[in-house]
Amino acid sequence: MQKQKLPLVFVIILNYNGKNKLNACISSVLHSDYENLEVVIVDNGSSDSSFDDARRDFPKCHFIKSSKNFGFSRGNNLGLRWALEKFADFIFILNNDTLIETTTISTLVATMKKIPKAGIISPLIFKKNGKDVWFAGGKIDWIRMRTEHILENGFSTPRKTEYISGCAMLIRKDVFKKVGLFDERFFLYYEDADLSLRASRRGFELYIVPAARIVHLEQSSTENAAKTYWLVVSALLFFKIHANILQRTWHVFYLAARRTKNIYDLFFKKSRTAEEVRRAYRDFKTISF
Repeated sequence: MQKQKLPLVFVIILNYNGKNKLNACISSVLHSDYENLEVVIVDNGSSDSSFDDARRDFPKCHFIKSSKNFGFSRGNNLGLRWALEKFADFIFILNNDTLIETTTISTLVATMKKIPKAGIISPLIFKKNGKDVWFAGGKIDWIRMRTEHILENGFSTPRKTEYISGCAMLIRKDVFKKVGLFDERFFLYYEDADLSLRASRRGFELYIVPAARIVHLEQSSTENAAKTYWLVVSALLFFKIHANILQRTWHVFYLAARRTKNIYDLFFKKSRTAEEVRRAYRDFKTISF
């Protein structure tokens, strides 16, 4: 198929201090067999040389630099607005610590064309070793107020999912027209589940495409203090926005129990994690709705 007849795909890679990973990610995208492709690098105020290095090494890409770290939602929205103004048909949100295969994007686009109701789809995402699954779909646990990654890899055709990870999500332009961009109240985490849920509630379907694969090189620890803080704040925000009346009633009691446990951890375990959880509960009260 001729390039001009292929849907126009913009790949948006959000970068923050990606010195040891950004160039490898860009290189994997540029080796894609999909021809009608534009790559946009959005830098979230990096303090290392990753943005300048990429701009030097990949002059055909587009570069947007912000003055500081605005977080995942606002940072990606800078690229989204620019891509939509350039008449993108699909936008591929991609973490800077990923490596895609040559056929990843072409396989995802072909799936979108075969499934007209699909609004957001994801490749099968593997861990650094390329064997263990990092994301094969997502579940929203309304009882325990969390999202969970599905790790089973026993399917060969596109499978529906409750939400798509922001690590790698191909999004139809019509999704943004109907539900808007990422909610910028989410600085980090849950913005992907929020967009997924808003899209599905407007009739778009979400799929994992096993024939499309990427590797995620993430090394962050679940005990990382900053990660704990943002997971708690963003979870509180997500379930405050999306829970129904019965779920909200349950959440009052569930959160009371969690806060009680946090007090216990502060006095007896004296861990940094407990301090971050307490700070998250406190700061959540300042978010405007």
